[in-house]
Amino acid sequence: MTEQSITPDLPTAPGGIAVVTGAGGGIGGAIVTELARAGYTVAACDLNVEAAQRALTEAGTDKGGAYRVDVSDSAGVAEVVTAIEHDLGPIRVLVNNAGIDKIEPFVDSTEETWRRIVDVNYLGTVIVTRSVLDHMIARSYGRIVNIASDAGRVGSSGEVVYSGTKGAVIAFGKALARETATQNITVNTVCPGPTDTPLLDQVAQQSQKRYDALSRAVPMKRIGTPADISPAVSFFAHPNAGYVTGQTLSVSGGLTMA
Repeated sequence: MTEQSITPDLPTAPGGIAVVTGAGGGIGGAIVTELARAGYTVAACDLNVEAAQRALTEAGTDKGGAYRVDVSDSAGVAEVVTAIEHDLGPIRVLVNNAGIDKIEPFVDSTEETWRRIVDVNYLGTVIVTRSVLDHMIARSYGRIVNIASDAGRVGSSGEVVYSGTKGAVIAFGKALARETATQNITVNTVCPGPTDTPLLDQVAQQSQKRYDALSRAVPMKRIGTPADISPAVSFFAHPNAGYVTGQTLSVSGGLTMA
């Protein structure tokens, strides 16, 4: 009798559990809404659990749950991942969206600031991914979407260490995509361009002239909104995007064409 390989029962439509970190922010909230509308049950994770709950409420969903998590705390992340799987079910989609920055010249920045930005933006992505990956491997299915930034592709003055961490997130996603490609686990990266978030407000507060120049530089002649970013995440999260992995997609109104 010839041994036959067992093909895993793969999903064919959106659904199941999606974890979104940084869910309480502007882009995070838009991603929560997009995924909930697509049919996912969303675990909204944020250091500010009230903001995460608000994102679920604004998404108009009574499914899912809000979880407090510091993505730089590996033990805490592991506990939350276990709680999500216990409360909601197997995690199919992970969106690593949590991120921080402080806009200032590099020569004025401090080591304390550098370390916190690296801990959240890069190591946070690594920690959360590692915490869900064994579950995805065991089920031979997963969609991992990292939110980086066009600053990680072309650099951004006033965001030197931030740019470095986002470049690292892009490289991390490409390398992990190679390791998981045969296990029905895809890893892709979305890079927002200038987007109307509290981070961009820092630019306007420091220099309205620079903010206005950013808007003029975009071929579409406007700053992006969080709702402009979230459909790209939904695409990478879809079961039918299973042959797309290791990719980096800029959502920037044409500002970055690479």
